[in-house]
Amino acid sequence: MPQPKVIVVGNEKGGAGKSTLAIHLATALLHGGARVSVLDLDLRQQSMAHFFANRRAWLDANSASAPMPVEHISSAELARASEDEALGRFEQAFGEAEASDFVLIDTPGGDTAVSRAAHGLADLIVTPMNDSFVDFDMLGVVDPVTLELKRPSLYSETVWNSRKIRAANSGRSIDWVVLRNRLAPTEARNRKRVDERVQALSRRVGFRVGPGLRDRVIYRELFPFGLTIADLSPTIKPVAMSLQHVAARQELRALVGSLGLSGAAGDELLAAQ
Repeated sequence: MPQPKVIVVGNEKGGAGKSTLAIHLATALLHGGARVSVLDLDLRQQSMAHFFANRRAWLDANSASAPMPVEHISSAELARASEDEALGRFEQAFGEAEASDFVLIDTPGGDTAVSRAAHGLADLIVTPMNDSFVDFDMLGVVDPVTLELKRPSLYSETVWNSRKIRAANSGRSIDWVVLRNRLAPTEARNRKRVDERVQALSRRVGFRVGPGLRDRVIYRELFPFGLTIADLSPTIKPVAMSLQHVAARQELRALVGSLGLSGAAGDELLAAQ
């Protein structure tokens, strides 16, 4: 059987937009006709699990239809398990998910055994970061006087080790993309400084840099309904439509394109309507 493409959304810092990114990627792939399995490993937030529960409830209440992924693991169940039990449950769930075209894994904002296991299985690791040195600290350490890059961070080393192990075991590489998330609308000195350090670190540890999602209201206001801009249509429009939705759709298209997922996500379904 063909193997699914495994996408891990990872970042050991909370608040970087991992779950927002994961649900948008999932719905874009679903609207492209792909079979998508999702695994939510964020035991505290459980944002992706809540999103798809909201989606199911809203669609039922409004007699509407939209594609759904297959959920293979319960975050609440993992939270009650020991580390060994959690690893065993994750491995079982991942095995069940392999019948899909894509396995999308949302990881917690911290270092856990299950999160490390997920990174080791990835074909694509997507790391969102906000446009600040606070978030860059998760990727690399800078000199406090000169702001020059000193060394990669622990998370960068975790990804590096996952890539080495994956290459040794299967001969396959892991593509790592860092997304500049929630970019400020105007150019600023701090943004330029962060960008220079991100580019320097990308050359050192081997990730690509891509465009993320800006801090748009539409990304937040659709969450309670379990919907994203990929779902909006003449029959599904829980909020008033505006030009912001057109820009957001274009932004999502740029995102999936930078990750090499444009064909799977179905460009025509993400086109502005």
